[in-house]
Amino acid sequence: MSRGEKLFGTDGVRGIANVHPMTAEVALALGQAIAHVLRVPGGERRRIIIGKDTRLSGYLFEDALAAGICSMGVDVIQVGPMPTPGMAFLAQDMRCHAGVMISASHNPFHDNGIKFFSSDGFKLPDAVEEEIEALIASGELSDMRAAPDEIGSARRIDDAEGRYTVFLKRSFPRDLSLEGLRVVLDCANGAAYKVGPTVLQELGAEVFALGVSPDGRNINAGFGSLHPDRTAARVREVRADVGIALDGDADRAVLVDEEGRVVDGDELLALFARDLHESGRLRGGKVVGTLMSNLGLEKALANMGLGLERTAVGDRYVVEAMRRDGCNLGGEQSGHMIFLDHNTTGDGLVTALQTLAIMRRKQQSLSSLVAGFERFPQVLVNVQVAEKRPIEELPAFMQTVERAEKELDGGGRILVRYSGTEPKARVMVEGEDERRITELANELAGELRRALGGD
Repeated sequence: MSRGEKLFGTDGVRGIANVHPMTAEVALALGQAIAHVLRVPGGERRRIIIGKDTRLSGYLFEDALAAGICSMGVDVIQVGPMPTPGMAFLAQDMRCHAGVMISASHNPFHDNGIKFFSSDGFKLPDAVEEEIEALIASGELSDMRAAPDEIGSARRIDDAEGRYTVFLKRSFPRDLSLEGLRVVLDCANGAAYKVGPTVLQELGAEVFALGVSPDGRNINAGFGSLHPDRTAARVREVRADVGIALDGDADRAVLVDEEGRVVDGDELLALFARDLHESGRLRGGKVVGTLMSNLGLEKALANMGLGLERTAVGDRYVVEAMRRDGCNLGGEQSGHMIFLDHNTTGDGLVTALQTLAIMRRKQQSLSSLVAGFERFPQVLVNVQVAEKRPIEELPAFMQTVERAEKELDGGGRILVRYSGTEPKARVMVEGEDERRITELANELAGELRRALGGD
């Protein structure tokens, strides 16, 4: 790795498996660096816990990370397939000095990623990630390895799934049950393929499971939160009360009501905000969303006397704002919901259980609970780009944006940003006239494509 090279994106290190930076060599160096950076004074024996989703390349990175960590005199605990939020919980619960999750979330199996949690279960701040990058680039890690008699040990534990299952069940009110509820659960052939159905069944639900046969290559392939139509079809087929579609690492959830209609993160945030606000449990007087949060959410919260704070896209930025301002509810339109009263990061199963709890407590269907949410049409166009130049340095494109904003005249929004994990720019236009905002989005995307040399 050369000096100045950036490894970390918006959510850890990510890329195509066995292609730089997602190689065994980089994973080993990351293991060494995290072990060194999170060292503690006084010679206390340290341990780092490693989990993964169901991708074929998970084995490669799991062992490379473990080798790097052990080479620095730090012990390793390996838990195998486990949802990302499960790793955040286990890092705290097992008193580890850090947690590592190997996953590329909703991406196809040939991608993979590595993300870190500190001992408190929160993702590492930018400053620590930059320290890790600088340490790897310096080449100094080879001089920091432990002496032969101080090399760390590695062991696997079998009860991690049970620990996380108990944690999830405790997030559901003890005075309620899911007895008699018919639930479709799509685990995307990912990390929650065991724990997801188990939790719902142990709480009394009749579960119709999809995406619970991972083979290393089928994670997210036609299943999960990116393909909620499969869940919706199954809901209608078995006449279920609700459908839940998770992504590959189960940190997000998309819900489907009893009629087979998809309920996204913005609608859920409005539902959770109302429930918490009415019971006096909402802290901070607002909800934290992102730049992608629909204007309909802002309007719904305003009608409750609540505010919406927008952050950069990425649940880590939502969490940072929540912690700074003392809020306990935040999330993204994509289905990342953060309940800081329960977990330190987005947790798709906690999101599902909180939804089911409201349905049970109020004795209402999901469709009736989210009725009245008025969504502004929102069009998103992805543009493949050859380079990621600062948007403000593209004069022709900026002139097109200014003309579009003038036309919207405060009745909509335009957002242009680069993906943190892919060579793409995302153009979002929001407004009242869906036909016209679609035209504007395509016009902006075309201009951006010309400016940045995309396909």
